[in-house]
Amino acid sequence: MTKRISSKHKIDRRMGENIWGRPKSPVNRRDYGPGEHGQRRRSKVSDFGLQLKAKQKLKGYYGNILEKQFRNLYKEAVRRKGDTGENLIGLLESRLDAVVYRAKFVPTVFAARQLVNHGHVMLNGRRCNIPSARLKAGDVLELRDKALGIPMVIEAIGSPERDVPEYIHRDGAKATYVRVPRLDEVPYPVRMEPNMVVEFYSR
Repeated sequence: MTKRISSKHKIDRRMGENIWGRPKSPVNRRDYGPGEHGQRRRSKVSDFGLQLKAKQKLKGYYGNILEKQFRNLYKEAVRRKGDTGENLIGLLESRLDAVVYRAKFVPTVFAARQLVNHGHVMLNGRRCNIPSARLKAGDVLELRDKALGIPMVIEAIGSPERDVPEYIHRDGAKATYVRVPRLDEVPYPVRMEPNMVVEFYSR
């Protein structure tokens, strides 16, 4: 299990974007980088710098994914038929923690990982505590009874802040992963550029 020690919102400030679309993001108040040099005029970024930023933004969005895990997802996306960037998004969105988040059972991707780690999620009728478990079309996840009493879960389910995307069907405490989404179907609050991630790794 990985654990993010530093502030999650430092990612937002480093990227200069509110990548999760959260109202509490400090970018809403301070749209410059963190640290004593954050307010310096930004110099022109190289192609490598743009590719690195695109990779860090996409990886950071999904929470505590290690670089090795992310690179392995890229390698699998390359092996699959079709567009590598689209394949990468499909693999990321089929993770159990990502589906828990998309189904609005929790307010953040970090909370989704925690909920799964603590054994509050059933996958196809069996308890699953592996956030990176990959779902297939038709797989069903369900919150255990104990999870339904957690204030964070109650608040997230009733929150109007996000909508459940079409590729996930939620019915109460159950959610079905209907199909692998396309990039344009994933409700990212900011523009993600998986094609630049592919360029970064294929150098």
